[in-house]
Amino acid sequence: MFNKIILVGNLTRDIELKYSSGGLAIAKTGIATNRKFKKQSGEMVDETMFVDITFFGRSGEVANQYLRKGSKVLIEGRLMLDQWTDQNGQKRSKHSVNVDTMQMLDSKGDAQNAGGGYDNSNRQDSSYTPPPQQQQQRQQESKPAQQQDVPEIDIDEDEIPF
Repeated sequence: MFNKIILVGNLTRDIELKYSSGGLAIAKTGIATNRKFKKQSGEMVDETMFVDITFFGRSGEVANQYLRKGSKVLIEGRLMLDQWTDQNGQKRSKHSVNVDTMQMLDSKGDAQNAGGGYDNSNRQDSSYTPPPQQQQQRQQESKPAQQQDVPEIDIDEDEIPF
């Protein structure tokens, strides 16, 4: 079986960070996603979906440090069904997402670590390193335009049809 969900949206509230008795960070917040579509009548409708999300371990600490209410993020995770009994004895349930991977999408002026990503799926250590494609992009941006890798083409001018 396969259970993966990808959401892009804005956080609906500041992150609530707590630690388990074993020292594991657990950070909870919510995300709002928007969908625009046209009804049969031709009217444009904006639909908003609110989903609770939970970060575990180092990704929870990173999220708490850099994200605030309104922060734009892309998350990948697993859809979960939370069930409980309320104060009146009624059985209640809701869907939520346990986050495996997070990508911060705010512009550099909006956040300290804008565009940063964090993958919690195989994380054992507490150090943060950007994803490989982001490291490569930063290295290319730091080179002057003439020094960036430009492929050299070996074509005889007589072979060009124009």
